[in-house]
Amino acid sequence: MADRPRLFDDLAGVAGGALSALTGLRDEAEALIRARIDEAVRKLDLIKREEFEAMSEMAANARAGQEAAEAKLETLESRIAALESAASPKTGGGGPGMIV
Repeated sequence: MADRPRLFDDLAGVAGGALSALTGLRDEAEALIRARIDEAVRKLDLIKREEFEAMSEMAANARAGQEAAEAKLETLESRIAALESAASPKTGGGGPGMIV
């Protein structure tokens, strides 16, 4: 059986080189498209999902903290009202040092 003609080896080499060149062009095109999309996102003032989820979690934590603070404030206000009503002088009783 005869050896392969040199023409086929040359064609295989050219095809391999063309394939690697096309792969390089594809990678470059993807990078260019990604850069354009990122630029468009920045111009539209959009945020990434991770940033949105982080901010949502922070807002939920702040809301829970506010609700807890409001509940504590309500408890303290009721305790102050109870203490004030217990400490106020009764009608006609007068306090120490008062002339009745």
